[in-house]
Amino acid sequence: MTLTLDEARALHAECHVLDLHADTAKLMDKLGYDLAQRHDRPMPRPVNVFGHVDLPRLREGGVAGQFFSFWTNPIPERGCAKSVASQLDALDATMKDHPSDLVWSRTGADVRAAKARGQISALGGIEGGQALEGTLEAIEAFSRRGVRYLGLLHFSKNAIGRPAKGRGADASEGLTAFGREVVRECERCGVIVDLAHINRKGFFEVLELATLPLMVSHTGVTGVHPHWRNIDDEQLRAVANNGGCVGIIFARRFLGSASIDAVVDHILHVMNVAGDDVPALGSDFDGFVVPPLGLEDIAALPNLTVALSRRGVPPRVLEKILGHNVLRVLDAVPAWGRLAA
Repeated sequence: MTLTLDEARALHAECHVLDLHADTAKLMDKLGYDLAQRHDRPMPRPVNVFGHVDLPRLREGGVAGQFFSFWTNPIPERGCAKSVASQLDALDATMKDHPSDLVWSRTGADVRAAKARGQISALGGIEGGQALEGTLEAIEAFSRRGVRYLGLLHFSKNAIGRPAKGRGADASEGLTAFGREVVRECERCGVIVDLAHINRKGFFEVLELATLPLMVSHTGVTGVHPHWRNIDDEQLRAVANNGGCVGIIFARRFLGSASIDAVVDHILHVMNVAGDDVPALGSDFDGFVVPPLGLEDIAALPNLTVALSRRGVPPRVLEKILGHNVLRVLDAVPAWGRLAA
């Protein structure tokens, strides 16, 4: 049975909707973007690459928690840690000014409790291991500030390994010795390893080392649209066997279409290959991506729920896709340390 839009919104109100990846904190830090203010929906033309997320629209979309991903310019690497700290500061400032709306969360229990109080959970992720600046100690420091996942690579090589594409990409080289230490230290510090952007060799080497579930925060799948940015069926099965989850990106160029049904196609492919415990949402909103028609911003998420139901996905599985698969991973990877005061 296909859900109506009102029924989709009601489902969002009942379950815990989580998006694994939005770059909004960079806009807040560098451009003074006010997360608490409602912004006009970006127009499809001439550009619709940022301005997708704010607190009013998170509420309209029925979102319980948003992972804010902190990306940095890796050239030069020195200064990347400071850049992440500055983005964390920007989120801290918004929470201080709007404590009833936004709160740091690190665990599934935190997300559930925040929703019960009427607050939206902010969760932190780092996009690109250059933010560590070559030191393991940075992982503990970031964990204490609320960072819950670390994307090992972005668009350039770093001390951990090689990207799928970008500066220094090399398919023949996997994790460095330091990269192996990073995986172990992430597990010690309660930081989930994120395999978005890493090359295929490094992807499987991380999985060989991992003793805890991991994630791919934002990606498409080659089984629907062959593209260097997307992961293949073998990778999907490996994440499933690890107990992890895969967030499907909302970027047209990686989906292969401007239709919201393309997002559904990618999610259904993940389910068909790896099971319904694996797919999640990984929008990449505010990350210079053009989303599909019908998913213009975070407020439009109920449209995706309707589209999934139209393709036969039942409410029990919709809840998994919308956020409960992510909650399962959060529950399975113990958080460590404490948030900074």
